[in-house]
Amino acid sequence: MILVIDVGNTNITCGVFSGEKLVSSFRMTTGFARTSDEYGIEILSMLEINGVAKTAIEGAMIASVVPKVMHALVNAIVKYIGKKPYIVGPGIKTGIKIATDNPREVGPDLIVDAVAGYEIYGGPVLVIDFGTATTYIMVNDKGELFTGIFSPGIRISAKALWEDAAKLPEIEIAKPAGILAKETISSMQAGLYYGQIGQTKYIVNEMKKASGFPNAKVIATGGLGRIVADDTEEIDVYDPNLTLRGLQILYNKNRRSKPQLKEFADENTPE
Repeated sequence: MILVIDVGNTNITCGVFSGEKLVSSFRMTTGFARTSDEYGIEILSMLEINGVAKTAIEGAMIASVVPKVMHALVNAIVKYIGKKPYIVGPGIKTGIKIATDNPREVGPDLIVDAVAGYEIYGGPVLVIDFGTATTYIMVNDKGELFTGIFSPGIRISAKALWEDAAKLPEIEIAKPAGILAKETISSMQAGLYYGQIGQTKYIVNEMKKASGFPNAKVIATGGLGRIVADDTEEIDVYDPNLTLRGLQILYNKNRRSKPQLKEFADENTPE
C-alpha cells in the first residue's frame, strides 16, 4: 500500500492505495500550523480508524501548494511512517511535457491533475479543479500541458460577499431551489451557483474553440465540483478522487528511483 497526500490551501487530503484501488481517504484542515508530531499522530490515528496498518505502507507521495507546512509534514512521514516521501516538483518523472512559457511556474497540483487526466482519460483533455481556486488546465493529444486558467473558487467568492458587504450573512454554499430567488440567502446562493456554472460553460467552450480541440474530454474534480458538474453538460466526467489517483500514478512512475527530499526548513514552521 502507498500513502498519497494532496496539500491544498483549505484541506490536506490523504489517500491509501492498494495497487490501483483507493482503499481509504481522509482529510485534515490546512488552516493552522502543526508540529511534525501532531501531523504524525493524526495520520497514524486516521490510518488506524480506516483499518490500515502503518507497516502496510510501502511508500508515500506528496503534492503541495502550501510550502510552509512541508517541513513538519515530511518529517512526520519519515518519523511516524518510516518512509521518505516523493515530492511532486523538479526531478519527478511525470510522463507529460510542460509546454507553457515558464514550466517552473506550473504548480504541483496542476501537474498531478494533468497527469491523472491524461493517463486515465487520454488526450486531449481539459481538467477543471473546483478548489479554493477554480483551475482549468488542458493537455493535448501529445501529452503536453500547454495552457491553464485560474479563477476565484466558489468559497473565495462567497467569502468576499459576506466579508465585504456589511449586511450579507455567511451562508452555506448549496444549489438553490431556482434562479428566481426571493430572499437574501437563496439570492446569494443563486449568484454563486449559477455564476459558477455560467463561468464554467463559457471558459470550457472558449478553451475548446481557441485550442482547436473541440472534442476534448472535460473532467471535473474538487470538493464543490459535483454540484456544478450535475448541471453543466460541458463536463463529461466528475472524478472526486482524480488528484489522489494522479499521485498514485506518479508514485508508480518514480518508485524505482530514490526519493530526493528538498530542504523544507522554515523558521516560521514548527518541526
